[in-house]
Amino acid sequence: MAKHAIKLSGLLALVFVVLAFTDIPYNAYHRLALTKLITNQQVDYIIIMGGDGMPSPSGLVRTYFGAEAGNKNPRAKIIIALPYNEYDSLYQLDLMAHELILKGIDTNRISYEPQGFNTYSQACNIAKMIRDKSKQILIVTAPEHMYRSVKCFEKQGFKKISSLPTFEIPSDAENLKDKTERKDTRIKNLSLRYNMWSYMVYEIKVLREYFAISYYKIKGWI
Repeated sequence: MAKHAIKLSGLLALVFVVLAFTDIPYNAYHRLALTKLITNQQVDYIIIMGGDGMPSPSGLVRTYFGAEAGNKNPRAKIIIALPYNEYDSLYQLDLMAHELILKGIDTNRISYEPQGFNTYSQACNIAKMIRDKSKQILIVTAPEHMYRSVKCFEKQGFKKISSLPTFEIPSDAENLKDKTERKDTRIKNLSLRYNMWSYMVYEIKVLREYFAISYYKIKGWI
């Protein structure tokens, strides 16, 4: 029994590594980001899903993207969705709002949704804040979290939803996958390192998100 478990673990690890040398993790990650919903049209509300709050890389990058969207949509209201923390009250929400203000967003445009404890409950609470479901909303969140977020808001009756996934900006993807005989060893070496390790991270994120999506579907939340 133990030998079979070890063999299975080894096989799964091998598959995990082999997939990291293909485009499958990259494509799966981008499909979850719903890039087809990215738009340049004006929106009425910008919803920043708080991630791990502040200070954290995910919280900081989401406020960065949210501020950019806010400056491009000067009339849009901004809602920060982050669970209330009994230890520091609204401190983390205030930190995210402060980052937006530093980047040119008027404080009067910012409001909080601190009561939701997961994506679904946050969408439910925000739906109560935005009673007119015909309004155009823009969701700012991590690429792998975008599909689940959009589906939760669709469940609440929103029809006009745009996405702004907080992609990192690595070296040009085409250069990373370059298979020509170019002599740029920097690109060649970067291709091996970037594709392997970054794609392994994509695999973990995608797999974890697929489990979350399955759970949400079972619960009837999306």
